[in-house]
Amino acid sequence: MKVVICGAGQVGFGIAEQLAGEQNDVSIVDTNPRRIQMVADQLDVRGVVGMGSHPDVLAKAGIDHADMIIAVTLHDEVNMIACQVAHALFNVPTKVARIRAQSYLAPEWRDLLSRDHLPIDVVISPEIEVGEMVLRRLSLPGAIDTVTFADGAVVVAGVHCGEECPVVDTPLKDLTQTFPDLQATVVAVNRGGRILVPRSTDQLAIGDIAYFVAQADQVQRTLSIFGHDEIPGQRIVIAGGGNIGLYVASELEKRNQAARVKVIEASRERAQTIAEALSRSVVLSGDALDRAILDEAGVGEADTMIALTNDDRINILSCQLSKQIGARRILALLNEQGYASFARGLGIDAHVNPRQITVSKVLQHVRRGRIRGVHALLDGAGEMIEAEALETSPLVGKPLRDLGLLDGLRIGAIVRNGHVMLPTGDFVVRAHDRVVLFALAERIKRVEQLFRVALEFF
Repeated sequence: MKVVICGAGQVGFGIAEQLAGEQNDVSIVDTNPRRIQMVADQLDVRGVVGMGSHPDVLAKAGIDHADMIIAVTLHDEVNMIACQVAHALFNVPTKVARIRAQSYLAPEWRDLLSRDHLPIDVVISPEIEVGEMVLRRLSLPGAIDTVTFADGAVVVAGVHCGEECPVVDTPLKDLTQTFPDLQATVVAVNRGGRILVPRSTDQLAIGDIAYFVAQADQVQRTLSIFGHDEIPGQRIVIAGGGNIGLYVASELEKRNQAARVKVIEASRERAQTIAEALSRSVVLSGDALDRAILDEAGVGEADTMIALTNDDRINILSCQLSKQIGARRILALLNEQGYASFARGLGIDAHVNPRQITVSKVLQHVRRGRIRGVHALLDGAGEMIEAEALETSPLVGKPLRDLGLLDGLRIGAIVRNGHVMLPTGDFVVRAHDRVVLFALAERIKRVEQLFRVALEFF
């Protein structure tokens, strides 16, 4: 696949790294020569210095032969015009744009982003995506990572296996025998930074992060089995009143009438703006690292402290200070992958990474075959994937135990006509089943082949 990426920031670099690693033909455009040089030095991609919305720059990047343009610069308008140029002048089939300003995405203006006006096939709104991730973490406080598939019928959650975890040193097959009605399957294990695909005879160890797939109404019970029966908190403090902080606070007001939310925002002008936008939340103007402000916000009695500022260091320090003061649980927004990798060692219960979330959203549309959803794990070392099985798929019509196609993969659930089913050796996948599985990075191409439409692939 030939892909042109506009924007060599964290998200653009992450997408380029993923796609180049999968042997795609990637070009990346940015106005900053240093960024382009850094990307070219580290990745096997073509770098072009210039404005991503300029036709001549896109032409140098090879847009005339591109299958897709992914515009993720810092400026919404550049991203939109880049897609317009790619469509009007170069007839690029698929156009993806990151758009942050919510005004462009308001329902009353939805016709703007249509083929007759601004022909953008996929719009990515990081604020909404990250905000929804934060809200899922709040609803499942025992999980350190969560994502939904199959229209919400299936949930994937990551859970830390501590010393008190009841299922440590227990073969995974025994979980099914002990809890026969439990609709959950462990599909991946992060052990010391290395991701593993477990077999039914494998055991979990202290310190592992286990990722399980479960029917939505079984997630809380599954977390309890792993020793995490935390109850969602109602007293919430949010540090950072930017777009994400405002979105989380406003959605909490809509979805949870019992929630008592306080927002800390450094800018007095911004604090005034969000105070007018919120109805029940209390907004404080001040520094999230100021002990007096944290005390005024009631951090010591908070069920959850969420740090959502634009500065990772402020988020880390405010979380640590809040934990010392008495906050039961802390959650931080961390953009830098280096910080995210040792967040738990810093005492942070859970974190969200906007880059990972945005990259996962893009990959959903890059993947070939009937791929409906993608969520990258451990900075791309593996992916959770939802895909639709077609009549031509080798998965269809044979018991799973008879298939020699699943090395490096693990199926977590199959959804048939809205009903969630767990895979067993005797299970036979039918056409149009929706399969939720985990795949190691080096096995992604195999997944695409399994769910590809074209008969010649097989």
